[in-house]
Amino acid sequence: MMLAGEILMTASASWSMQIAGRLIAGTGGILLSVLMTKMVADWFTGREIATAMAIFVNSWPAGIAIALMLLPAIGETFGLYAVNLAVAGLILIGLGLIAFVYRAPDAPVSVEGERGSLTTKTIYAVIVAGSIWCLYNIGFAMIFSFGPSMLVERGWSSTAAGSTISIVLWLAVLSVPFGGFLADQTKRGDAVVITGCIAFALLALLLSRSDAVLPIVVALGIVCGLPAGAIISLSALVLERKTRSIGMGIFYTVFYAWSPVGVAIGGKLSTSMGGASAALDFGAAMLLVCPVILWLFRRIITGHNRPVVPST
Repeated sequence: MMLAGEILMTASASWSMQIAGRLIAGTGGILLSVLMTKMVADWFTGREIATAMAIFVNSWPAGIAIALMLLPAIGETFGLYAVNLAVAGLILIGLGLIAFVYRAPDAPVSVEGERGSLTTKTIYAVIVAGSIWCLYNIGFAMIFSFGPSMLVERGWSSTAAGSTISIVLWLAVLSVPFGGFLADQTKRGDAVVITGCIAFALLALLLSRSDAVLPIVVALGIVCGLPAGAIISLSALVLERKTRSIGMGIFYTVFYAWSPVGVAIGGKLSTSMGGASAALDFGAAMLLVCPVILWLFRRIITGHNRPVVPST
């Protein structure tokens, strides 16, 4: 679907075809996210799950950063048509890697008491885990969506503002896997999530209130990625192999359903309050809610009968 959508956008420049292509490609991207998250969980549940998930989810900031660097250059040199072809080529490479390189893990020995369907308690836990992931990403999105606008409002040029905020994405490429590694090695994933989210929120609040922009941006990049691996691996604590596909579907449904709402609220606040700093404050508030919801997640899974529970 991703490839079909990209080909559709390449074939026609009409507005309707561009919208249709984006919808098709976006749907394919969502399905791929669900399936690949399950694939990673199948390999690493009970092992270094936070590290593995962090490396996997790191493809998001890394992909955005690479696209921002390469696609404009391709467009300026060869035109928009070449940009679409380049994206289609990258999709083909990804599909080829899955088809010819990836292999599924050996089927595990059945565990007595393992269920083949989701319980109500498991569904609640997955919804809460998806909510934490959603709120964390809303906080992250506020930085690179409204951070440049906030700096422009303070007199920065658009180029300088965008380049400065992009430092957060580049450093996140390093901090995301490090956070997952830290969670696995210390066996204190909750502490990584709580500390990381609170520090992230405080730095986001400080960004719009301090003239020391560059040091704060660097600190944001170092801190912002730390909770990612531990958060996205929460669902693996309650999902068994047989229920992982539908469980991750629920997880991502929560994420994709509410993330656009959060970004829209940030935009509305920015407009109504007369400044992009309101959106950054909103993102900080969402980050501070994450530790509270993590506490709720732990309450839900207390006593959960799970054959193998990875420690994060």
